[in-house]
Amino acid sequence: MLKEWRTFVARGNFVDLATGMVIGAAFSKIVSSFTSDILMPPLGLLLGKVDFSNLYINLSGVEYETFAAAKEAGAPVIAYGAFLNVCLDFLIVATAIFILIKQINRFMPAPPPPAPDPRKCPFCREVVADDATKCPHCASDIKGK
Repeated sequence: MLKEWRTFVARGNFVDLATGMVIGAAFSKIVSSFTSDILMPPLGLLLGKVDFSNLYINLSGVEYETFAAAKEAGAPVIAYGAFLNVCLDFLIVATAIFILIKQINRFMPAPPPPAPDPRKCPFCREVVADDATKCPHCASDIKGK
C-alpha cells in the first residue's frame, strides 16, 4: 500500500494539483487584500462613508459602538459586512479565473469536426455504403438518394 501511495504522489497530476492549490491560496490572499484594502474603501466612501467590515446586526440587545467591540465582548452578531466582502472576493476570483481559462482556451487547438452521419437506406433505415445503389439489407433501389 505504501508503494502505491508513493506512485500516486509521484505522478505529475498530483504534483500539478498541489502546485495549483498553493498558487490559488496565494491568489486568494491577494484578492482579499485588493477587495478589503483597495476596492471597498472608495466604494464605502461613494455610498456615504460606509465601512463594510463594520456592518453587522447585533443579536444580544446590548449596544456596541463597533463590530470589533461586539466581537471582543463575545456578543452574537450577524456580520453581513464581512459576508459582502467575501462575496465580492469570490466574484473577483471567479471573474479572474473565467478570463484566464478563456485566454488559455484561445491557444488550445480546435476540436476535430464530428464525423459525418453514416448514409442510411431510406426504406429500412439500415447503414449502407456511400456508393451503394441497392440496400444490402432490404434490396431496395437507393440510387440517387
